[in-house]
Amino acid sequence: MTALPQEIIARKRDGQALDQSEIAAFVGGLTDASFSEGQISALAMAIFLKGMNRDEAVALTLAMRNSGLVLDWSDLPGPVTDKHSTGGVGDNVSLMLAPIVAACGAYVPMISGRGLGHTGGTLDKMDAIPGYVSEPDSSLFRKVVAETGCAIIGQTSDLAPADKRLYAIRDVTATVASIPLITASILSKKLAAGLGSLVLDVKTGSGAFMTTRKGANALAQSLVAVANGAGLPTTALITDMDQPLASAAGNAVEVANAVDFLTGRKRDRRLEQVTLALAGEMLLSSGIAISHQDALLRAQGALSSGKAAEVFGRMVSALGGPVDFVERSGDYLPAANVIRPLRAKRSGFVDSIASLDIGMAVVSLGGGRVLPQDRIDHSVGVSELLPVGSELRAGEIFAVIHARNESQADAAEAALHSAYVLADGKPRTPRTVLRRIIHQD
Repeated sequence: MTALPQEIIARKRDGQALDQSEIAAFVGGLTDASFSEGQISALAMAIFLKGMNRDEAVALTLAMRNSGLVLDWSDLPGPVTDKHSTGGVGDNVSLMLAPIVAACGAYVPMISGRGLGHTGGTLDKMDAIPGYVSEPDSSLFRKVVAETGCAIIGQTSDLAPADKRLYAIRDVTATVASIPLITASILSKKLAAGLGSLVLDVKTGSGAFMTTRKGANALAQSLVAVANGAGLPTTALITDMDQPLASAAGNAVEVANAVDFLTGRKRDRRLEQVTLALAGEMLLSSGIAISHQDALLRAQGALSSGKAAEVFGRMVSALGGPVDFVERSGDYLPAANVIRPLRAKRSGFVDSIASLDIGMAVVSLGGGRVLPQDRIDHSVGVSELLPVGSELRAGEIFAVIHARNESQADAAEAALHSAYVLADGKPRTPRTVLRRIIHQD
């Protein structure tokens, strides 16, 4: 006999572990709306307060995966792999990572999300490319993955639909920051994507969702344990988000930065470190590479040979973008009305950067969202951001603002001057990749 919703809520409220049938009933009620919003809210709060053990989190993840379509890539001749990032400022890694790994022989069906709050969304970046279809039908998605090796698209409504309803309720009931619920939300969608392996990029620092190393470590451990418990081989890297990752934050400016990276015109050091580390993990976990050294050499080769840039260009074209986008991205990407260089008011070294403030400045310019339904301006943002440790003389440029009008540029200028802290001495260069998390039985 199936337990009543209130019985399931009471058991979790009292700190008891839910069994597989109770979790399946809860997810079924989410999917067919037989559980009311009040009941879902109550159970979400009970989980937030009492937590879940690994078996519960695995059962929740699998039930949410099975609430909709589960993709099958068994017809492809190579391994299928992907990466998920918990998000940050200037995090355009996906745009380079997918084509690098695809150029090495793996297939990367990358289903990404939109930005909310100060963190940018991969899908919003791709929407800056004219003509690019970021939400294709399943037949086009499969065709592009098969023919080019990768496709960066948005989540379709038939993948893990239970997660969509649960997240909307968590968002308005202060239960978003629950590690088991975050874990199930992320992994249910990745499992539904039919992957053979997964690599996670868990950010920590002032611009990350998990601002502390302790919180990031707990989330990474949970994700790796539950993913492997659900049958998906997964590793995680904890990476630094105490400063923007790329030298650009926004949508079109991050796409331009990615094209520069792929073609070799310019590669931000920290961005290259994270991108290659994640590429190595993906190539190793998917079986393409036999060691970390082999994986790194393959990833570097895909970049230096131009194969990764070629794959990116073919993907963009196959999904409706310009055929010559890589060669002429500057002609296609939207440009802001106001381009304003920012100059240092004093000499010194960049001692720290408030990443959150940079992200919120982009939102204020119109390049991000406060509410999911907000429209964004793909042309605005900031570029040429100097990293921590850079030496500046008074009057030298440390960032460039891209704005719709002068008043918004004024506000962004004040925010960036406040976000950048200069010191007389050169600071210690912070590490970028902080820790690797692997599954332990």
